[in-house]
Amino acid sequence: MLQVSVIKEQTDRVLAGLAKKHYKTAAADVAAILDLDQRRRQLQTSHDSAQAEANDLARQIGQLMKSGDKAGAETLKARTAELKQHTKTASEELAQVEHEQQQLLYKLPNLPHASVPEGRSAADNEVVREGGQKPALPADAQPHWELIKKYDIIDFDLGIKITGAGFPVYKNQGARLQRALINFFLDEARDAGYTEIQPPILVNEASGYGTGQLPDKEGQMYHDAQDNLYLIPTSEVPITNLYRDEIIATDKLPIKNTGYTPCFRREAGSWGADVRGLNRLHQFDKVEIVQITEPERSYEALDGMVAHIENLLQKLELPYRVLRLCGGDMSFTSALTYDLEVWSAAQGRWLEVSSASNFETYQANRLKCRYRAEGGKTQLLHTLNGSALALPRIVAALLENNQTSDGINLPAVLHSYCGFSKIG
Repeated sequence: MLQVSVIKEQTDRVLAGLAKKHYKTAAADVAAILDLDQRRRQLQTSHDSAQAEANDLARQIGQLMKSGDKAGAETLKARTAELKQHTKTASEELAQVEHEQQQLLYKLPNLPHASVPEGRSAADNEVVREGGQKPALPADAQPHWELIKKYDIIDFDLGIKITGAGFPVYKNQGARLQRALINFFLDEARDAGYTEIQPPILVNEASGYGTGQLPDKEGQMYHDAQDNLYLIPTSEVPITNLYRDEIIATDKLPIKNTGYTPCFRREAGSWGADVRGLNRLHQFDKVEIVQITEPERSYEALDGMVAHIENLLQKLELPYRVLRLCGGDMSFTSALTYDLEVWSAAQGRWLEVSSASNFETYQANRLKCRYRAEGGKTQLLHTLNGSALALPRIVAALLENNQTSDGINLPAVLHSYCGFSKIG
């Protein structure tokens, strides 16, 4: 959530940033926020003035009563009653104005970093670098949705039977590969200094608002209306919310956490070839890395997170590329995002497997996640997160890129984790 002080003091920069993210009602919403803030300050001044006068009159009434001037005391009591009503009305109006302002602030996306390129869609994203070698597959190479049937490792029909489309059943070597990848990713994260967390996969409304999924992505989250809980779209939500309403000591920074969870996304409105097989699911497994840092160190931390994810892809021997997302393709909450994609040889296209983002103070302002700077003043921290990694498209690329006539060869780094070197 943007800070009102930033909107007031840097209005032109805010409007330019919102325009880069193609936020259509920026001018009207910013003007409304500033108008409400002026009204809030007027109400607060009026409330405080009336409260101060009432407190002063209370002292005078006490003195008058002691001196026996009951008539004078009664006159002041009448004025005190008026002031109490005034403060009550001002408090109610103040609460309403603050609520309206808060709802408008929730609507504004984060401002993009200066390095974010202009653009409206994925076609405008900037390729930063590529790594690895694309495999040369025979003409009869198959996409992963055919390979998983051939080797009986994932069953979409059983998932439809027990739940619905987008909830596959992993079995045999497919189930073992899933577990192997999760353990490999977690071990690599721990070796890189991340503390492992096993968080809940249901979160309350406050947690959804804290990291920015609510109200922006409410329609994409599975919601239990009876208990007003949400299934997490990523472990970023519960892990980052561990630090909601916290003032973190500087000697505890940076905070580096990792966690494996299943993730749940309704993916409403998705269709086309990119949703086939493992390309887009309603439930999938993912290992997440999360950092909370002092502002001056956050972009160095982001570079380190991207390097960590690249290292995983290199060890998995997957060809990949790193993209810097343009303003129109970034998430609502991000200030700068790098996507990492792997080459799917049988599909002949790039598949996104990770996003690493710096949210700067946007989430921290919602979370009230702060640290005490020099001089004792509290300041907002920066929050970051990245997928390291999401499993479905990693599995798709591993199957497609490593297929042979007699099975699917797995990269050497997974052999000890799987207990086998080949599927089939």
